[in-house]
Amino acid sequence: MTSEVAAPADSDAQNARFRRSWYWYDWANSAYVTTTATVLLGPYLTAVAKEDACPDLAEGAKCLTNLSVLGVPVDPGSLVPYTVTAATILSAIVLIFVGAIADRSPRPARLLGGFAWVGAAAASLMFFLVGSNWQLGVGLMMVAAVCLGSAQVVYDSMLCRIAGPDDRDAVSSRGWALGYLGGGLLLALNLALVTLRPFGLDTETAVRVSLLSAGLWWALFTIIPVKGMWDLRGVERPEVAREAGVVGGSVRQLWDTFRELRAFPQTMLFLLAYLFFNDGIQTVIGVSSLYGAEELRFTQQQLITTILLVQFVAFGGALLFGRLAGRIGAWRSVLLSLVLWTVTVGLAFLVPEQAFLPFIALGVLIGVVLGGSQALSRSLFSQLIPKNREAEFFSLYQAMERGTSWFGTLTFGLVHQLTHSYRWAIIALVVFFVLGGVLLAKVDVRKGILDAGNELPRVV
Repeated sequence: MTSEVAAPADSDAQNARFRRSWYWYDWANSAYVTTTATVLLGPYLTAVAKEDACPDLAEGAKCLTNLSVLGVPVDPGSLVPYTVTAATILSAIVLIFVGAIADRSPRPARLLGGFAWVGAAAASLMFFLVGSNWQLGVGLMMVAAVCLGSAQVVYDSMLCRIAGPDDRDAVSSRGWALGYLGGGLLLALNLALVTLRPFGLDTETAVRVSLLSAGLWWALFTIIPVKGMWDLRGVERPEVAREAGVVGGSVRQLWDTFRELRAFPQTMLFLLAYLFFNDGIQTVIGVSSLYGAEELRFTQQQLITTILLVQFVAFGGALLFGRLAGRIGAWRSVLLSLVLWTVTVGLAFLVPEQAFLPFIALGVLIGVVLGGSQALSRSLFSQLIPKNREAEFFSLYQAMERGTSWFGTLTFGLVHQLTHSYRWAIIALVVFFVLGGVLLAKVDVRKGILDAGNELPRVV
């Protein structure tokens, strides 16, 4: 018996319309990823935690008093990496179920909007993070991270429905590029707010208003992809457990996915490689402002300026790597980016304290490789998964995606707690890029695409 599925698009015009709407979700969520998750929340939540643990701490001194988190002693400087780790463990459980449900949803755009708007609400409520109430920040950060990942599962799976094999590298790269542009634009406005502090705002209030703006931006611009892709149909009745309903069928379908994954060894090998190198990328993104503030002693304005530069350089970097993939293929392009990531982390270890120009140069290098490694990993994985099971397989992918690093943040937090140095914590991340690169080099992409029953792109 054949399954009843909908075609991804019945005309080139409709396909193009879906793509134009699809790009805007990258623009929407990148404001949260950039302003909140990458720049402001890490240092701000760390400061709130230190206020609770060491209320009389002198400026520039290290806080050596631990917080108590469920009875476990936690260094305030390690609270943010540990929180991201906890959110990842929760996400690893939640997202795989999200993928199974998404593949059975007749309107993927409705799920996309639901997860995005709950995450945006949590992001907006960070405005109320004041005093020493770090527990509120931890809770909201976890909710936002899980919702960000859940919405991304649905969003990434749509790529397979709106773009053919030869178009996915370019479409994915354009989405990432637009995301960097949108995230950079809001970050520029927040840089002006934190620097100039108009209307008599103090620095803390300016940061809280910036956190609120990221949540509102995420919510408002999500309206565009939800409305624009409302007519994009999902897989209403997959072959697995079609009679079992949404929840029961999703669980049985999920179990079937894990069994099926063994039939795609190249896809499994790619996921293992991605687990390592993406954890390295996400950890660098997530702790960059913390590293700059606590280890290199840069001001918040300097950090925002650097991340802002990264955003606009990454806009060009994503497009550049998209073109490169058209010449040498996505697989080789991602491998090249991992070599550059390894060099970048090594250089970060060597940047002297308060040496702003070398830090800026490092930001430029990160910007060049950031977009390409993320966008092309997404499009490459889309070639290695079977049709009509996109969201399920992307849920496994997204469990290791941006803002949900597990091993990387745990390693970073543990190394810092043991050494009280962010330098040794950052250099420890080199192992993730090396292992990820070695495993990715072993992936036979051509065989993986054919095993998944997909058409080979022009350049593999």
